[in-house]
Amino acid sequence: MSFLASEDFIMIGDAALKIVQQADPAKLEVAINTAVEELSGYLRSRYDTTLIFAATGDNRNEVVVMYACDIALYHLTSSRDGRQGMEIRKERYDRAIKWLEDVQKGNIMPNLPTPSGPDGEEDINNPIRYGSQPQNVYDW
Repeated sequence: MSFLASEDFIMIGDAALKIVQQADPAKLEVAINTAVEELSGYLRSRYDTTLIFAATGDNRNEVVVMYACDIALYHLTSSRDGRQGMEIRKERYDRAIKWLEDVQKGNIMPNLPTPSGPDGEEDINNPIRYGSQPQNVYDW
């Protein structure tokens, strides 16, 4: 089972999805896997992508689902002859990549799981660390 289901592609509808995938469910599966890997490439440095993309149903982040659909549809339409509907797919793909770049830079902080360290420490890839050395008391 993949991260996305055909019901997630509500923005184009069932009939249009069948046309875009050229009636071959394998093409949709390849596009979904490509989208998940592309999203993972941007999110992996800070977030636990294994947990993100293992989630199902209502446990998934809706923004990630939306952008995964946009990226998968972009890859599906770019592989078609004639490239019908490519303008809107390109625009939504560019918006998804812009969002991912902002997440990567830390400008956007989505509610996504972060990886834990071996000692149970949370958010081990956070670039900001805090703490201090033990206080030295010099009484002479």
